[in-house]
Amino acid sequence: MPDIAIVTDSNSGITQEEAEQLGIVVVPMPFFIDDKIHFEGIDLSQADFYHSLESGCKVSTSQPSPGDLMELWKKLLSNHDELVYIPMSSGLSASCETAAALAADFNHRVFVVNNKRISVTMRQSILDALRLSKAGYSGRQIKEILEKESLQASIYLMVNTLEYLKKGGRITPAAAMIGTVLNLKPVLTIQGDNLDAYAKVRGVKQARKVMIEAMKKDIDTRFKEPYKKGQMCLDIAYSYGQDEAVDIWRNEVVSSFPTLETEESLLSLSVVCHTGPGVLAIACSKKPDLSAYPIDNHR
Repeated sequence: MPDIAIVTDSNSGITQEEAEQLGIVVVPMPFFIDDKIHFEGIDLSQADFYHSLESGCKVSTSQPSPGDLMELWKKLLSNHDELVYIPMSSGLSASCETAAALAADFNHRVFVVNNKRISVTMRQSILDALRLSKAGYSGRQIKEILEKESLQASIYLMVNTLEYLKKGGRITPAAAMIGTVLNLKPVLTIQGDNLDAYAKVRGVKQARKVMIEAMKKDIDTRFKEPYKKGQMCLDIAYSYGQDEAVDIWRNEVVSSFPTLETEESLLSLSVVCHTGPGVLAIACSKKPDLSAYPIDNHR
């Protein structure tokens, strides 16, 4: 059984402390705040990031330095046989494509997973990779399985303010102004590589209802069979600093899905950078059925 290092980035929402407990490595995502670089979870906390947004600082995302990434891989491969790297979705960042190009220099020992996920569904992929590794799958097989299963996930999120969608060019200034006056709350969905509009509703309460109904529909249709087999994971996620709203959201989700264990985490800063504060989200993902993937003992 190969000794495999599992590596991801902080877009998964996994903190440095959690990574140490899990036995994985999390590459901190870089952010430029007023043209000065900071790293998520290293010298940039959730509180610091939100303060920067609220203060009107110029905030932008970046991707890990190729040099730093290669140095990390070399270090890990000095005491591991293989390395599986799971960055955020290729449809939402160029970091996956960059990493895949760098992996060519590592003689088939680094496997970059184009996982088409972010945040809590990406986090579940990391846990799946750990399970596969412990079960004896090779790095190549872990990559193949996670990519085959990549679209077996769904996310819905409510955006509390239209300001950041306007900044990102997803809506016009006029639409943002009208939406603010009417108290419209966009519900967005992430399906694979795409972040799309799902609905526009009046108020937070209605947005929560729409997200729960959308998730129920997914579980009753797309994920009906894996749900019956106990293969589905349910997650809620949210942006920092809204304890009361999160309590309400948690209670509504748990009561709506009483047969599913619900995990929760803060949204990664890359998501919030494009959506702004006050976000609530719900997600589901399917665990790979190991019986469908025989271990290749001839790798």
